Parts: sequence; C-alpha cells; structure tokens
Amino acid sequence: MIKYIVKRILLAVLTIWAVVTITFVLMKLIPGNPFASEGNMSRAAFENMMRYYNLDKPIFIQYISYLKSVVTFDFGPSMVSSTIDTNYYITNALPVSMQLGLQALVVSLVFGIFLGVIAALNHNKILDYIAIIVAIIGVSVPSFIMSRILTMIFSQNLGWLPISRWESFAHTILPTIALATLPTAQIARLMRSSMLEVMNQDYIKTARAKGLASYQIVTKHAIKNAILPIISILGTIISGLLTGSFVIEKIFGIPGIGDALVKSIGNRDYPIIMSSTIVYCLVLVITTLIIDLIYPLIDARIKLSERG
Repeated sequence: MIKYIVKRILLAVLTIWAVVTITFVLMKLIPGNPFASEGNMSRAAFENMMRYYNLDKPIFIQYISYLKSVVTFDFGPSMVSSTIDTNYYITNALPVSMQLGLQALVVSLVFGIFLGVIAALNHNKILDYIAIIVAIIGVSVPSFIMSRILTMIFSQNLGWLPISRWESFAHTILPTIALATLPTAQIARLMRSSMLEVMNQDYIKTARAKGLASYQIVTKHAIKNAILPIISILGTIISGLLTGSFVIEKIFGIPGIGDALVKSIGNRDYPIIMSSTIVYCLVLVITTLIIDLIYPLIDARIKLSERG
C-alpha cells in the first residue's frame, strides 16, 4: 500500500510539473506583449516593467524563476493591477469557485443518483422515459445556453432569483443549477444502467427470496453496489465542473478563479494565469489521488495494487 501511495504521489508531482511547463510554453506563444495596452508608457517605464517581471531575461531563466514561484507559491503582483497581489487575489477567488463547485457536485450526486434509481426501478415505464429525456437534455444543452434559459425563466419572467453577482445564497442557485446540469445527466445515465445490472444479480434474487421488503433490497443492497461506478468517475466529473465553471462564472459575473483566468488570458497577466492554472491543477490532482485511495476502502474487491 505504501508503495502504491508513493507511486501515486510521484505521478501527481509529475503531472503538476507537466501542466506548469505547458502553461509556461503556451504563455510565451501568445502573440503580443502584456504591456501593449499601455499606449502612453515611456520607453524607460516599459523597460523597467519588463525588468521587474523578469521578461527581459532569457527564456530558460524565466522558466527557472517560474518554477521557483510555483514551488514557493508566490507569484508576485498582478501585471494589470498595481494594488492587488496575485496571492491575495487567488485567496479571495478560490473560496468562491470552491463553493460553486461543491454545490454543483452535491446537486449532481443527489439528483443524478435519484433519477438513475427511479429510472431503473421503473424500467420501460413513464418515469423511466422522463428520466431519460431529462438526461438527454442535460447532456445535449451547453451550459451557456442552460444559463440563458434559467435566467429567462426564473429571473426575467418570474423574478424569483437574481441574475448575477455573488452576494447571497440566492445568487448561487442559478449558476449552481447551470453548472450541475451536465454531470447530473451523466450520473443519472450511469446510475440507471448500473442499477439495472445490479437488480439482476443473484444476491438480489436471494434477498427477494428471503422475503426482504423492496425498499430494503434497494437501499441496503442495490444502491450500495450500483453507486460504485459513480465513485470511480468522480475525478472526471470534478474536472468537468472545474472547466465548466469558466463559462458559468463569466456569464453570472461570479468573482471566482475561472473568471480571473479568462480575464488574465486576454490581458496576458502572467502571474494570474500561472497561479490560476496551478490551483486548478492541484485541486484536480489531489481530488483524483484521494478518490484512488478511498475507492478500495469502499469496494473490498479492489486492491490498491490493482489500481496502480
């Protein structure tokens, strides 16, 4: 087990290094200059800014400095704002993105599992067809279109919920639903197929023969085993929530890391780009590592060595 954990940690470190390097290369391939928008900047001021951010150094020196900032997690001041430190900006934006992501994850798991179970227990009946239609809509409709539909119905027409900003729990409802739509549909489809397979297993037939009530069979035996495939794809689901938050945060004006990353790419704000990318990478890698480690504890048939 220790060998497996060490192997996974080393793989996680290698993954982070690869993302860091690719991010650095892509930043350097973006045409233009981060200070190009400062049209009135004098030549001396321009050279001072280039020197301050080490942009006048050779690429290799910039890369080493970049790696050092990653290791120390100190990315310095923003290139766009002279008053906001990058770390301070990320510290304030990260909790917002994490709250949005966690809320969307909870909604996806609860409603996705519920729809999948209902569909499987009512196979080829009206509730099954309704669940399938909901899943198809969730997979087919992009998040930015779903966001527009939700705002039209619940904000503009009914006036129940605010459209944008991040000031109260009511402001989080629409972006959470918009972000959770796709993973909810994915979980519902997978849970339905998994439940249908589990319900035909011999131990379910044995439980029925013993006279157990239907709800006991479903809650104590069927769902417990059918949910295992959902746990195995949590890493993929979380990565989808992370990438999906870029669009949602931009549409709803949410001051999260996704919104910061989108703006920083347009402004070529290297420190914000680097820090935002590293945060997303760390969240995804650590989450995947945790899921890989706890999965064998949930399913005794799987050993850590088998998942390596």
